[in-house]
Amino acid sequence: MIVAEWNEESGQKTAEEVTAAGGEAVFYKTDVSSEENIRTLVEEVRNKYGSIDVLFNNAGIGFSARSRYKMASILETPLEDWNSILGINLNGAYLMSKYVVPVMIEQKKGNIINNASLNGIIGVTGADAYTASKGGGVALTRVMAADYGKYNIRVNCICPGAINTPMIQEVLGVPEIAKNYEAGPLGRVGEPEEVAYAALFLASDEASYVTGLIMPVDGGWSTV
Repeated sequence: MIVAEWNEESGQKTAEEVTAAGGEAVFYKTDVSSEENIRTLVEEVRNKYGSIDVLFNNAGIGFSARSRYKMASILETPLEDWNSILGINLNGAYLMSKYVVPVMIEQKKGNIINNASLNGIIGVTGADAYTASKGGGVALTRVMAADYGKYNIRVNCICPGAINTPMIQEVLGVPEIAKNYEAGPLGRVGEPEEVAYAALFLASDEASYVTGLIMPVDGGWSTV
C-alpha cells in the first residue's frame, strides 16, 4: 500500500498504523495538485510493485474552521482560493487518474474510488468552491466508469456527510452548527471507519459488478 500525502506527519502515521495492523505501507510525500509529483510517484510505484490495482483518490481540503481557504459564496470567494480548492479536490483526482489509468489499461484491470462529499450531490450553501469541486468529482466518476469499463476498470465514488475527523471537530463545538450536522435521519455524525468500510467494499471482489456508483455515506442526510 502506498500512502501519498503532502502532510508528512499524518502520512507517516497512517503508514505506521497499517504496518502495525499487519499490512504493508510506504509513505510518499506528494502534492496531488502537481503533475510532476504525480508522474514521478506513479513511475516509482509501478517500478517497485509492477502493478497498481486500486487507486483511492482521497486527498482533499474541506469545509471546516481549519481551512485556510475562504468557504463562502462565489461572490465572496477569491479566485486564488477557488483555484486552490479545485486544484486539490478535483485536479488531484484527475491527475492521479491520468497517470494510473494507463497502467490499469495495460494490466487489463483496475479499481478507482473517488472520495467526494455530500456537497457533490445536494446544494449545501456557504462553500461554493468546495461544492463545485466535489460535484466535479461525482461527474468525473460517471464519465470515467463509462470510458474505461471496456478495459475492466471500475470507477466508483463515495459521498460522505459530516464525519468525525479533525477537519470538522472545531465546528462541531459550535452548537448551532453541530445541530445542522446532526439533522439527518440517523441523528449523528459519522465515524471515519464507516467511510473506510464503504471504500473496502468498493475495492473488493464483492463489488466486481459495481461501477459508476455514487454512494452516499451520510446517515441519510441527502434523503431529507
